[in-house]
Amino acid sequence: MSSNPSSPPDLPRSIRMHVADNVAIVVNDGGLPVGSVLPDGVTLVDRVPQGHKVALTAIAKDAAVLRYNVPIGYALKDIPAGAWVHERLLHMPEARALNNLPKATAPAWNAEPLTGFTFEGYRNADGSVGTRNILAITTTVQCVAGVVDCAVQRIKEQLLPRYPNVDDVIGLEHSYGCGVAIDAPDAIIPIRTLRNISKNPNFGGEVMVVSLGCEKLQPERLLPPGAIPLQANEELDVVCLQADKHVGFMSMIDSVLASAVPHLERLNARRRETVPASELVVGVQCGGSDAFSGVTANPAVGFCTDLLVRAGATVMFSETTEVRDAIEQMTARATSPEIADAMAREMAWYDAYLGRGQADRSANTTPGNKAGGLSNIVEKAMGSIIKSGTAPISGVLSPGEKLQHKGLHYAATPASDFICGTLQLAAGMNLHVFTTGRGTPYGLAEVPVIKVATRTDLARRWHDLMDVNAGRIADGEATIEDMGWELFHLMLEVASGRKKTWAEHWKLHNSLVLFNPAPIT
Repeated sequence: MSSNPSSPPDLPRSIRMHVADNVAIVVNDGGLPVGSVLPDGVTLVDRVPQGHKVALTAIAKDAAVLRYNVPIGYALKDIPAGAWVHERLLHMPEARALNNLPKATAPAWNAEPLTGFTFEGYRNADGSVGTRNILAITTTVQCVAGVVDCAVQRIKEQLLPRYPNVDDVIGLEHSYGCGVAIDAPDAIIPIRTLRNISKNPNFGGEVMVVSLGCEKLQPERLLPPGAIPLQANEELDVVCLQADKHVGFMSMIDSVLASAVPHLERLNARRRETVPASELVVGVQCGGSDAFSGVTANPAVGFCTDLLVRAGATVMFSETTEVRDAIEQMTARATSPEIADAMAREMAWYDAYLGRGQADRSANTTPGNKAGGLSNIVEKAMGSIIKSGTAPISGVLSPGEKLQHKGLHYAATPASDFICGTLQLAAGMNLHVFTTGRGTPYGLAEVPVIKVATRTDLARRWHDLMDVNAGRIADGEATIEDMGWELFHLMLEVASGRKKTWAEHWKLHNSLVLFNPAPIT
C-alpha cells in the first residue's frame, strides 16, 4: 500500500493499495475538487468524492482497472488520468469458475506462536469458554415471541437483581418454527442453527425452551435426546403455552419465571477464571462497507486475526458473496485439498441458490457501498477478504454448523449482517468484531460486538457507537500493525468483562435472523 496520508489535511491525499494499481482512492474529507494536484503530479479533471477512485494514468477502453493489483472492472470508454472512476464507467468481470483452483498451494505459514495472553472467562462443562454469563430462553416458534418478551422483562425486573453474577436474560426469538416445509432438505439449516445457538458458550450450558404446542418445530425435534447434556433423570426444560395447566396469560408468564429460577441459580454460582487467549472464538464481519474498509479497518482486523491464530484461538470469516471473487486466494491458503474442495462446494451451492432467485453476486452491493466508493462486488470482495489475515484456512462450516476445532475457518453464510451474525453465533463465537465505513448501530444481545470504524470522520460523529477508530491508519497516525495490536488487547479486556462495548452500553441488538432456503408453505 502506498499513500500520502501524513500530508497536511488541507493538501490532496490518496492511497494506492499496490504499486501496479492504476487507480487510488481519495482520502480527504469531502473529497477533492477539479484541479487538485496529487503528490505524484496527477491533476484531477473531475471532482472526486472521499473514498472514490481517481485514475492515476490514462486507461483505455476495455483495459483493466486495477485495485489491489486485481481487475475490479474493465473501462467502458477511455478514461483520462485524473478522472473519477466509478461504477458507471466499469464492466464487472465474470465470476471465477470453481474448477482448476489452486489447492493448498500457499507457502508454509511460519508465524511464531503467541503465548502468555489470557482473559477472564467462564469455563463450561463441554470445554468451551464464555465471555458473558447469560440465561438464554430458546423459542421453537415465532408465535411465542410476545409472551417470551414479556416474561424476559419480568425476569429482569423481579429476579435478576437477586443474581448479580448473571449478566443478562434474553429470548432467542426468530421467525421460524411453523408455516414452513420442515421436511424439505434445506430445512436442516434453520433447525441446526437454532439448536447450536442454544448451546452457545455464553449461555453456560443452561437450556430452557418455550413452545406453543402445535408448531411444526416441536421441542424434541429442535433438541432431540443427546443434543444437549442433561443430568441423570433430567428432562429438557420446556414451558408449553398450550398446556392445560395454563389458565390465562399470567399463568404462562409465571410458569416461565418459575422455570428460569434454577437456571439463574446455577449461572449465578459461576465465576470468571483466568483462561488462555486460545479460548476466544471470534467472528469477524463487515457491514455498511466503504472503500476505506479494505484500507484501514479490515487490514487491522486481518492483522489481529493472525495474532489470534498464533495464540491458538479460533476465528471465523464469512459472507459468501463478499469473498466469492477471492476464491483463488482462499483455496490456495487451505491446509489441505479437501478443505479447498469444501470451500468450492459452498461457493457452488450459493451460486445455485442465487441462480434459483434469478440473481447473482452483483446483487450484494448496496447504494451506501457505492456512495462510499465501492464500484462493485469484486472491489468489495478484495477489501473484505483482508479480514481473514494470512493464516492457513483449516476448516469450513456449512450454514448453521458448529465449530469442531481451533484455527481459522471459513463459515459459509449469506452476507446479510443479521443472518451472518446469527450463523456465527450458532458456530460458537463468544466475541464479535464488526467493521463499518458508512456506519451501523448493529449489535447482538448474545455476545459482545466490537465496532471498528474505517474513517476518522465516522468515529468522530459516532463517538459513542464506535469502539475503535481504524481511520487513524489513513490519517497517518497509526499503522495497520498498531491498530491490530490495539484491537487484540481490547478483545481480551472485553472478553474479560473489564470493558463493555458501546453496543452493550446502550443495549443495542438486532434480532436473530435464521437462514431458511427451504420453502415456506
